[in-house]
Amino acid sequence: MTEKTKILVCTKCRMAGEPKEPMENRAGSRLYREMAEVAADADDVEIVPVECFSVCKRPVTIGFVAQGKWTYLYGDFPLESAPSILDAARLYAAAPDGLIPWENRPDALKKGVVSRMPPGA
Repeated sequence: MTEKTKILVCTKCRMAGEPKEPMENRAGSRLYREMAEVAADADDVEIVPVECFSVCKRPVTIGFVAQGKWTYLYGDFPLESAPSILDAARLYAAAPDGLIPWENRPDALKKGVVSRMPPGA
């Protein structure tokens, strides 16, 4: 069985002007719940909550990680973007090293790159 691609979602991310509490009402927590719902029947991805990526100026921040692949962090994901994130994660999974060719990347990935780290870093 191939290892699942992990979609990391910062649950502490909040949009400008959004109240700090309750934490579960923050945009990151809400996007995490959307991702879990959209991917509930998926056997190729795992949705992982992350407490903080420290990318507070780019909410909501997500990441893609899989064994032997580059790890990516992306920012600026609004609510209701769970289906497009799942589609992008599958492009990532299909790339042997996790590097999605620029011309094949959805716009949100082209514009939202925060960082990338080499495998095993």
